[in-house]
Amino acid sequence: MVTTTDLSAVRQSVDKANGLPNAHYIDPDIFQEERDALLFSQWSGLAVAADVPDVGDAVPLDFLGMPMLLVRDRDNQVRVYQNICRHRGMILVEEPRKIEGAIRCPYHSWCYGLDGRLVSTPHVGGPGQNTHESVDRKQLGLIEVRSKVWRDVVWINVSGDAPEFEDAMREVIHRWSEFDQPMYHGGADSKFSLEVNCNWKLAVENYCESYHLPWIHPGLNSYSRLEDHYHIEKPKHHSGQGTLVYRQLQGDNGAMFPDFSDLSEKWNTSAEYIACYPNVLLGVHRDHAFAIILTPNQQGKTTEYVHLYYATPETDDALRVKNVVQWKEVFIEDIGVVEGMQRGRHAIGFDGGHFSPVMDSPTHCFHDWCATQIDAHRATKKAAE
Repeated sequence: MVTTTDLSAVRQSVDKANGLPNAHYIDPDIFQEERDALLFSQWSGLAVAADVPDVGDAVPLDFLGMPMLLVRDRDNQVRVYQNICRHRGMILVEEPRKIEGAIRCPYHSWCYGLDGRLVSTPHVGGPGQNTHESVDRKQLGLIEVRSKVWRDVVWINVSGDAPEFEDAMREVIHRWSEFDQPMYHGGADSKFSLEVNCNWKLAVENYCESYHLPWIHPGLNSYSRLEDHYHIEKPKHHSGQGTLVYRQLQGDNGAMFPDFSDLSEKWNTSAEYIACYPNVLLGVHRDHAFAIILTPNQQGKTTEYVHLYYATPETDDALRVKNVVQWKEVFIEDIGVVEGMQRGRHAIGFDGGHFSPVMDSPTHCFHDWCATQIDAHRATKKAAE
């Protein structure tokens, strides 16, 4: 029997609400339901454009079981396709590589351009006959997945029916409009990934709040204290935290990263960290930014892909490495608590937990969004039955 849950308590005000029930972290049926309700139907993060820096670059990816292909086409546009041949559903690209000519299916050699067009169907009409009237190449191009690049994140909408990206993300785009300027990936030494034994939502929940800083991040809290932080909340869209005390990193030689240009005075000392629902965590500072893509692998396993960006294409090598080490230490400090909460979700009788109305409201925003989307998905599915 398929698992279902009562989410009415989750959708209460923060002072009265419970968190999401245990099943939303440990049950495979709920994991599949949330795939459709929270991830396929929204603008979700798949990768970053820096993963395909040059024309012809192609990277195969798995997104909740769906084979995807990230490419940069001849017009320098980043595109996402389903990584399958339209003939027999064969996987097209197995490993990241440069596509010099066409994307060729290894099974029967049907070939596709980087723009997705089916350009060659050898022997499809019999030996030496490369066309057939029943095989319309114009109708059999690669299946393109709706996508948009913003802050270098490649956002995808698998269902194809989410609001336009600019409408869905309007609030956070406006909030960070000052950062709507070029930013540059730091390169191979400015990215890393972490394998975490927890449901992806726990990583979002932890990122949303600063309540845990004194105990989990004592080094960070020593200069950017709990009391220096503030909540960021846009119900139904995003939530997170900001700090009024941001300390720029300095190298041993006194070097600092160049600032982004023309920022208001607020950013001289402030930084902000926002969870863009469902699975993208973003941070901005006067001199660098980062993006974290959460890839749900199973109900209790998540990969965090972390990428750092700067205001100029060239930065001090040693300082860049120091910055990565600093952030990696911070994110590793979080692993113990999200994995501990994941194990805790196996406790029979746990009611989802209770929120501090003062400290936990950004996390409650996320829970309420999840519950709202899931309930809507269930209603639509029931109506269709």
